[in-house]
Amino acid sequence: MALARNHRALILLLLLLLLAFVTPALAQCESDTVDRKCHDKEKSLKLKIIAICSILFSSAAGVCLPLLSRFVPVLHPNGNLFLLVKAFASGVILATGYMHVLPDSFNDLTSPCLPEKPWKKFPFTTFVAMLSAVVTLMVDSLAMSWYKKRVRGDKVLTVRSDRVEKQSGDMEKFGHDQSNKGHWESEQESESLMRHRVTAQVLELGIVVHSVVIGLAMGASDNFSTIRPLIAALCFHQLFEGMGLGGCILQSEYKLKMKATMVFFFASTTPVGIALGIALSNVYSETSPTALIVVGILNACSAGLLNYMALVDLLASDFMGPKLQGSMKLQMWAYVAVLLGAGGMSLMAKWA
Repeated sequence: MALARNHRALILLLLLLLLAFVTPALAQCESDTVDRKCHDKEKSLKLKIIAICSILFSSAAGVCLPLLSRFVPVLHPNGNLFLLVKAFASGVILATGYMHVLPDSFNDLTSPCLPEKPWKKFPFTTFVAMLSAVVTLMVDSLAMSWYKKRVRGDKVLTVRSDRVEKQSGDMEKFGHDQSNKGHWESEQESESLMRHRVTAQVLELGIVVHSVVIGLAMGASDNFSTIRPLIAALCFHQLFEGMGLGGCILQSEYKLKMKATMVFFFASTTPVGIALGIALSNVYSETSPTALIVVGILNACSAGLLNYMALVDLLASDFMGPKLQGSMKLQMWAYVAVLLGAGGMSLMAKWA
């Protein structure tokens, strides 16, 4: 589908932009004082290789767990447990945007290595994050409008052909009124499915941006005292963030090829970012003005996108839905799950 091709093209464009801007980032900030005792390229390289393997495994495990839940009745997408796990993962994504990505952008764009004008005269981080949230809303809204316009002329809007046949048989049996009801239900189902698909792809785009940036920073660093705790923090981060994304992919009901593509992109972007950082470690300086501006703006964009998706398309969608609105007890447990996910991810900000 066109949306999927655009999604992959944006990710490839991001990687090309990083390569274009990273290569000139040669001049390190002179005001940056470095403790050389914690810097060892050989020891750091071993930790980076461990990081690539462990993060790849935890990312793949996290995003695949919800996809395998169809084979476990207790974790069925319509079950209460799946909803609580999704609420926990949504809390992780929310905290990622507010507690990790946004502060990183603030640090980059207010660095003493940047000139005072204009970077210290205007809050670029929050401005870019705000624009990113509005653009995400535009993508969300326009994608749904385009879909509705495209299928407006169809008599029956369905995604699964087996459901179409079953509903058509029922319509013939129960008459014209029942047929109209079947048409309306089918249209509602298709619209909901399209929304899940837009959510999954836009969410993955925001996660991928941040993953590449943080992987690049780790790969370019030779500070082993920073890398060691960062590995554990990123494994936790990728595991539960992957569960949130995996839940969205599951509800999108993609075919196997599309599911595999989305799983591959999510699982591989941080390790690829680390490998890219290792390859560019001799020319890349994370304190150069070019690197600070590019990474800071990308982080701000990612933060705005993640915050919007977590609050609007994940949390608000579930908490305002009929399942949680119909049960106060389940709703309170879902709030607990959100706070646990957000709290655990916020605690990780101490190390990452």
